[in-house]
Amino acid sequence: MSRPELQAPPEIYYGDAVAKKYTTNTRVQRIQAEMTTRALELLNLGPDAPPSMLLDIGCGSGLSGELLDEAGHIWVGMDIAPSMLEIALEREVEGDLFLHDIGQGFPFRAGTFDGAISISVIQWLLNAETSSEINAPPARLARFFRTLHALLRNPSRAILQWYPSSDDQIAMVTTAARKAGFGGGVVVDYPNSKKARKVFLCLFVGSGNNGNQVPQALDGDDDDDGLADARFEKRRQRVNERKGKQRKNVKDRDWIIKKKEKYRTKGKEGVPRDSKYTGRKRKTTF
Repeated sequence: MSRPELQAPPEIYYGDAVAKKYTTNTRVQRIQAEMTTRALELLNLGPDAPPSMLLDIGCGSGLSGELLDEAGHIWVGMDIAPSMLEIALEREVEGDLFLHDIGQGFPFRAGTFDGAISISVIQWLLNAETSSEINAPPARLARFFRTLHALLRNPSRAILQWYPSSDDQIAMVTTAARKAGFGGGVVVDYPNSKKARKVFLCLFVGSGNNGNQVPQALDGDDDDDGLADARFEKRRQRVNERKGKQRKNVKDRDWIIKKKEKYRTKGKEGVPRDSKYTGRKRKTTF
């Protein structure tokens, strides 16, 4: 069976049926969780890292965004497939969502984000079905990396996991990233394993990333999936338990202040100011 990006554009390939099947597939969920966790490691955002503002490129239905939420980060997601974003809205993900073609560049102000991740997306930029030079893969890659570099703060990182089909594609992508001003390089985890091999493009903005040294790749056969499956099942159990708990009908003062602070951090306007009356319980009147 041919690769998805060779069958149809993403907004067509990920229709309602495929988007739902993709989101509910437990194997896909496990792989997304593993790759997102690895992307956070390569971003140098460990469990004790302070909250960061992250861009999830090709966020889909929000599977990777859930991991960003669990790690305590604020995120914004972009995707070109409306069906994927519809499912993300139904799942009530925390991140703000945008319907956008990343091959046209990003519409954010310079220095908006502390970092960016992308899971299984970049290969779609290399298969544009057009004869126009403006929308050919080299032009789309140039716009993508140029605007990505601009929206990241200095210093910061972008971690892009993808599935290149050849060394020529790796060369094309890394060349476009360097022309846009990025440092860094390619990290290949488990290079000797057909099943576990994963390619990450680790990009640096500025010089404050440990001397711009590319992180070390994971090595080994990684044939033992039992531990990974156990971690995923444990995480899924936590999520299900959290969803099973009924929300409190009455929100206390701490909850309201935390929610308002989150909106302010996201840059939302019109958030009411805090006062001594915030969260005050009023007597029932008849």
